[in-house]
Amino acid sequence: MPAVDSTEAVRAVLTDGSVVTVRPLEPGDLAELERLHGTLSTEDRYFRFFGAPSESAVKRFAQKLVETGDAHVVALGVFTGQLLIGVGHFEVVIPEVAEVAFLVEHARHARGVATLLLEYLVAAARRRGVRAFLAEVLAANSAMLRVLRDSGLQYDARLDGSSYQVRIALDSGEPYYARVSDRERVADVASLRRVLCPASVAVVGASHRASAVGNALLCNIIQGGYTGTIYAVNRRGGDVHGLTAFRSVADLPEPPEMAVLCVPADSVPDVAEECGRRGVRALAVVAAGITGKPIVVDGLLTAVRRWGMRLVGPNCLGVVNSDPAVRLDATFSAAGIPEGEVGIATQSGGVGIALLEKLDDVGLGVSTLVSTGDKYDVSGNDMLLWWERDARTRIGVLYLESFGNPRKFAWLARRIGRTKPLIVLRSGASPIAQQAALSHTAATATPRSSRDALLRQTGAIGVDDLEELAAVLCVLSWQPLPTGPRVAVISNAGGLGVLAADACAQAGLEFAVLQQAERELAELLPKEASVRNPVDTTATIDEAAFGRSVELVLRDPAVEAVVVPVLQTAVSNPAAILADTVARARADGCDKPVLAVHAGQRESLISLAAGEIRVPMFADTTLAARALADVTGYARWLARPQGAVPDLPHIDVAAARRLVAEALARTPEGGWLEPDAVQELLAAFGLPTVPSTVCNTEAAARAAFNELGGSVVLKAQAEGLVHKGRAGGVVLAVSTVAELRAGWARLRNRFGTGFHGVVVQPMVEPGREFLVGVLSEPSFGPIVVFGMGGTDTDLIADRSRRLVPLTTRDAQDMLHELRAAPQLFGPRPDRPLDVDTVIDVLLRTARMAELLPEVAEADLNPVIVTEQGVRIPDARIRLEPHEPEDPFIRKLRV
Repeated sequence: MPAVDSTEAVRAVLTDGSVVTVRPLEPGDLAELERLHGTLSTEDRYFRFFGAPSESAVKRFAQKLVETGDAHVVALGVFTGQLLIGVGHFEVVIPEVAEVAFLVEHARHARGVATLLLEYLVAAARRRGVRAFLAEVLAANSAMLRVLRDSGLQYDARLDGSSYQVRIALDSGEPYYARVSDRERVADVASLRRVLCPASVAVVGASHRASAVGNALLCNIIQGGYTGTIYAVNRRGGDVHGLTAFRSVADLPEPPEMAVLCVPADSVPDVAEECGRRGVRALAVVAAGITGKPIVVDGLLTAVRRWGMRLVGPNCLGVVNSDPAVRLDATFSAAGIPEGEVGIATQSGGVGIALLEKLDDVGLGVSTLVSTGDKYDVSGNDMLLWWERDARTRIGVLYLESFGNPRKFAWLARRIGRTKPLIVLRSGASPIAQQAALSHTAATATPRSSRDALLRQTGAIGVDDLEELAAVLCVLSWQPLPTGPRVAVISNAGGLGVLAADACAQAGLEFAVLQQAERELAELLPKEASVRNPVDTTATIDEAAFGRSVELVLRDPAVEAVVVPVLQTAVSNPAAILADTVARARADGCDKPVLAVHAGQRESLISLAAGEIRVPMFADTTLAARALADVTGYARWLARPQGAVPDLPHIDVAAARRLVAEALARTPEGGWLEPDAVQELLAAFGLPTVPSTVCNTEAAARAAFNELGGSVVLKAQAEGLVHKGRAGGVVLAVSTVAELRAGWARLRNRFGTGFHGVVVQPMVEPGREFLVGVLSEPSFGPIVVFGMGGTDTDLIADRSRRLVPLTTRDAQDMLHELRAAPQLFGPRPDRPLDVDTVIDVLLRTARMAELLPEVAEADLNPVIVTEQGVRIPDARIRLEPHEPEDPFIRKLRV
C-alpha cells in the first residue's frame, strides 16, 4: 500500500459499494474543503467545533489542514470524483500521542466514510510512531462514538461534563484486523454486486461477425437466460442476435450497471472513459494486449479511478453467475454454464474454460466464475470475500499465477476455510512455468516453497493438475470428510488392492488395523480370501457378499475411509451395488468416505449413484489416493485447534524501532548490523541471546575474559566474514589467558588485514542445533524459516516456512514438518528438548519480522536447544530501508 502521507491516492470501497479515493489534503483542496464546511448543518457544525465558529475561524482551520509543511499534522480526504465528502486528521501533541477528529458530509453519514478515514489515519500514525489517539466527542454525537467504539481498537471513554474524553490504543492486533476484514467484506460484496449481479449489461464491441469474441459473448448472455437488461453497442449499428445495436455507450437509453469491453486494446481507454462518464459502475475488459502498453494502461486506469468503477481484467474470459435470479454468462466460453456450488477465480481464461468443461463432465457446476486476467482490480481476495457471504457457493477454486496480497489472502482463506473448502490449482513451480506465467499475465511468479507454506497455513488444498482438482471436488461434493488418515482397501482383485494400498501409502495415508471386521470377514468370505487390510474378497464371490464385506469394513471403528478397487467378472459386478451399499451404511449412521476404482473404465472419473448418494469412481488408484489424502489433510486442518497470535511479554517495540532508525540513519542503504546492535535488537524482542562483548583489541578481549570467568568462545570479526564456523573463525573452550592469546593470534593470522577483533562469549551447554530465520520476499513479505542448524544447515536442507503473523498452531506445525521431526519432537525423542521454548523463539522472531519490515534478513544460527531451554549464541540481521505497509488495510489494487 502506498503511504497515506505520500501524494499517491488510494481507492477504497464504502459500505454501500461505491468507490472513493483516499488521499492527503493539498493546498489545491482548500476551496473544496471550505465548500464542505459550508454545507454543514447546524448540528454537524456544533458536533465538529463544539459551538458556532466564525467564518474566519473555519477558514483558518481549513488552511491549516491543507498546509503540507507541518510534520505534526496529517490530514486525509475522501473524494468521490473531485468532490470532497469527508476529512480526517490527527495532530501529534506529545510524543507517541495525537489528537484525532473527523468531518463527513451529512448526506454521506452511515456509509463508512469516517470508519475508512480512521483506518487510514491509524496506519499513518503507526508509521510515525504514534501509539494512541485522543479525541473529545460530545455525548450527543452518538454516531462518532459508535465509530470509535466499533473500530476494533482498544477504546476507553470517560465522560467529562457534556463530552467524552476518548483514548484509543493503536497497537492493533487480531481483534482490530478482524473488524477491518468484516467491514471490507460488507463493502466489497456490495461493490461486486455490480460485477456479478448487475441489473443491466452492455456488450461494447458486439460484432456482427459470428467468429468475433464480442458476438460470442453477447450470444452467451442471451442464451444463458440473463434476467437483466441487455444492450449491444456496435459503432455501425444494426441488429446483433436480435438486439438493436447502439452506436456508442452515450446513446444508450440508460447507463448500464456493467459494460463488457470487447474492443481492440488501443480503443479501451476511450471506451472506458465514455462508460464512466455515462454512469457505468463496473467494467469487464476482455481485450488482451493492454499490459505492456503504458499509454493504454494509464488511460484505462485513469478512467477507472476518475469514475469509481470496478474492473475485471483486462485480458480475461469474463464473469459468470448461475444464480437463477441472475443467470449471467458474460464469457466467450463454448462450454456453457452448468449450475452448481463451485466458485471459481482464475487468472487464465483458458484454465477457466477447461474447468467449466471438467465440471460438466463429472456432473458438477459453478455458482460464480470470475476470470481476473491481468488482475488490475478484482482479484482472488475479492472472490474470497464474495464466496464467504454467498450461500450458493459451497467450495471455492482458485487458479492464481501470483498472489497480490499474500498476507491478506492468508487471513481470509484461514477464516473462510473453516466453513468452505478452498482448492488452489498450483502453477509456476518450475523456472519454465514461472517465465510462462510472467509472459502470460504479467504476473510476478510465486516462489514454490513460500506458496506451499501459505497453503499449509490457510488449510487450502493445493492440487497440481485439472484431474486432481476434479477428483478433490468430487470427493468434497459427494462424500463426508474423513475423521482421520486411517484407510482400508477392499477389492475383488488382489492385484488392484495391492496397487491401491501402495498408492495410499505413497500419498501419506495410514493403514487401519481391522478390529471386529477381520473376524466377521473370515466367517463371510472363502478361505482363500485375505481378510487383513488390504482385503481381497477374491473374484468368485457374488455382488451381495461383496456389498456385505464393504459394509463390515466401513463399520470397523479403526477405519476412517475406504478405497474400493473393483473389476467386473463373469460372476459379479461389484460396482453395480456399491452405491446402494454406501447408502445403507450412511442411513445407519456410518458416515465415512468411500472412493471406488475401476481400472477398466474409459473416463478418469465418474460417479455411482443411489438416490442422492454419489460415490466417485476413478480409473486410476493413484488419483483416488491423492484426492483422499488431499481431503484428509483438509479435515485434519479443520479438526486441530486454530491457535492465535499471542500477546508476548517483554517486548520493547519502541526500543527496537529506535535502534533500526539509528542504524538506517548511519547507513541509509541498509546492510548487516554490528554484533552489539544485533544483541540489542534480539533482546528487545525477549529472545534468549548469549551475552557478547565486541573487542577490537587483545587487551579488551582479556578484560572480557576476566569479567566472564570460566570457559569462553572467540568469534572473529573480519571483512566479508559471514559463516564464521565454516571459515574457521571460531575458537572454542578458551579457559586461560594463554589460550586466549593463542586464539587471538590464530584468528588474526587467518584473516590478515581484514581482521577487526573478536566477539567474546561464555561457552554454551551443548545441545541440538536449529536455525531460525527471516527472509523478506518481494511477493510475500516476511517469511519465518525453521530447520536444522549448525554449519551443515544448507547441506541438510530440512526446513519449514510460514508467513507472518505466526500463530501458536503455525509454530507447532513448523516443528513437526521437519523430516527429522519424529526423532526430535515425537513421543520418544532421541534426547529431551524444551519444545515450548523453541516455539516461543519462533513466535518472537515472527513478531520482530512483522513489526520491523526493515529486517530484510535474519539468521539465528545456531539456536541451541536443551532440556533446560534455548540459547542463541550467534545471529546476523540485515536491514533495508522499507516503507511500512499495512497489508490488511482496505484498498483496491488500482
